[in-house]
Amino acid sequence: MLDLKFIRKNLDVVREALTRRRAKVDVDAFSVLDERRRELITETEALKAERNTVSKDVGLRKKAGEDAADLVARMGEVGERIKALDEELRLVDEQVNDWLVSVPNIPHSSVQDGRDDSDNAEVFRWGKAPEFDFDPKEHWELGTALGGLDFERGAKLAGSRFVVYRGWAARLERALASFMLDVQTTEHGYLEIMPPVIVNRETMTATGQLPKFEADLFKLEGTDYYLIPTAEVPVTNLHRDETLPEDDLPLKYTAWTPCFRSEAGSYGKDTKGLIRMHQFQKVEMVRFEKPENSYAALEEMREHAETILKRLGLHYRVVNLCTGDLGFSATKTYDLEVWLPGQDKFREISSCSNCEDFQARRGGIRFKRKGEKKTELVHTLNGSGLAVGRTLVAVLENYQQADGSVVIPEALRPYMGGLEILTPE
Repeated sequence: MLDLKFIRKNLDVVREALTRRRAKVDVDAFSVLDERRRELITETEALKAERNTVSKDVGLRKKAGEDAADLVARMGEVGERIKALDEELRLVDEQVNDWLVSVPNIPHSSVQDGRDDSDNAEVFRWGKAPEFDFDPKEHWELGTALGGLDFERGAKLAGSRFVVYRGWAARLERALASFMLDVQTTEHGYLEIMPPVIVNRETMTATGQLPKFEADLFKLEGTDYYLIPTAEVPVTNLHRDETLPEDDLPLKYTAWTPCFRSEAGSYGKDTKGLIRMHQFQKVEMVRFEKPENSYAALEEMREHAETILKRLGLHYRVVNLCTGDLGFSATKTYDLEVWLPGQDKFREISSCSNCEDFQARRGGIRFKRKGEKKTELVHTLNGSGLAVGRTLVAVLENYQQADGSVVIPEALRPYMGGLEILTPE
């Protein structure tokens, strides 16, 4: 959430930023509401001052034995008017808050203008795409033939966009997650967290999923609980409504959780395979930083995600998202896109974002510098390190062999009991 005082003082800046993002937010509506709010406050304060004065005059008249009926009547009128104004102010404040929570974050100056993902800027590429002397297959063909991915039974159990992992596939998914967690915790200094995967409305609101993106979430019927779309949600909320000592920063957390997304608006997209599932697993990184350090932390977090791809020997590229493709809470985002030879294209496997104080303001996450009386909002960052299912996809497609077998990357073999190759049943 943006700072209300900042918006009032920099309305044109906000308007321009929202235009850059192509956000459908009515800034003029806020101006009207805010002006009415100021009018209500001014009138209410004037009436309360009058009531105080009249109250004193009533006391003086009664003390002098004089009739104060007219003043008492006036106080009644003033009281009723104040009551009405207070109620209108409450409604206006609700409308202002509803408007505020609908406004996305302001893009960083280094984010280029653009309409959609076709306008994203490639930062660099790493590695080389594998060369095959045969036509590479897509992961669902490989996984099904190897007996590890069972889409038919997944559909029987839950419906479309679900899968059952069997044998080597279940172990490979677990191996990837363990490998990712080990790298982030033992080499990069993240503390592993195992949070709830069911959270309440307040938790979803603090990170920006609610109220705007409720259609994208799975809600538990008859409750105010939701299944998490990413571990960013519960982990960022660990310190909601807390003031952290300066010495505690930075805080770096990582978590491996299932994630649940309705994929609203994705009808007809990626209907085959593991790319766009209702349930998938992801290793997430979340950081709490002092404002002056957050952009250096973003670069570092991106490198931490890249480490996984490099260790697995997977060709990838980094793109800086344009304003039109930027997520709601982010000021700047890097996407890591891995090469999938079966699809003959790069596909997103990680997003690393700086949200600055946007989520912290919604969640009341602050810190206090040594020797200072005032507190400040922290900057929050999040990044995938990585999406586990999509990494499994990349391993299958990049390490496939002509006979349908798949070589296990060396980095994963200790997690696979020394297994070096997956062979067809």
